[in-house]
Amino acid sequence: MALNLELSKTKGIAVVRCRGRIVFGEEADELRRVILNSLKETKGIVLDFAWVEFIDSTGIGVLVGSLISARHRGAEIKIAALGRKARQVLTTANVDGLFEIHDSADAAVTSFLRQPEAAAG
Repeated sequence: MALNLELSKTKGIAVVRCRGRIVFGEEADELRRVILNSLKETKGIVLDFAWVEFIDSTGIGVLVGSLISARHRGAEIKIAALGRKARQVLTTANVDGLFEIHDSADAAVTSFLRQPEAAAG
C-alpha cells in the first residue's frame, strides 16, 4: 500500500496525517519532502501515525534525518497516535526516545502551544 499524506495546519503547527507504509522508495521520499517543505513555514510539526501500518529502516532514517534538520532550524517534530506495530519498530531501532510521542494529534499540537516559541514561524 502506498503512503498517503494529508497536510493541514492547526494554530500554526503543521499536522501531517500519514496513512499506509513508510518504506524505501516514493513513500519515504514524499514524507521527507513534505516535512522539509513544512519546516520552511513552521517551527512545529506533528506526524500523526494513527494509520501507519509499517515503517522500515529507510522510514526510520527519514524520521531521524528530518528531526535533525528540524532541530538545526530551531524546530521540533512530534509523533502522535503511534500504533503498536510502528511503536515496536521505533523501540527496536532505539529511536523512540528521540521523539516526543503523544496519544493524539490534538495532544501534540497542544504541547506546542505550551511552548510559544515553537509555534512561531
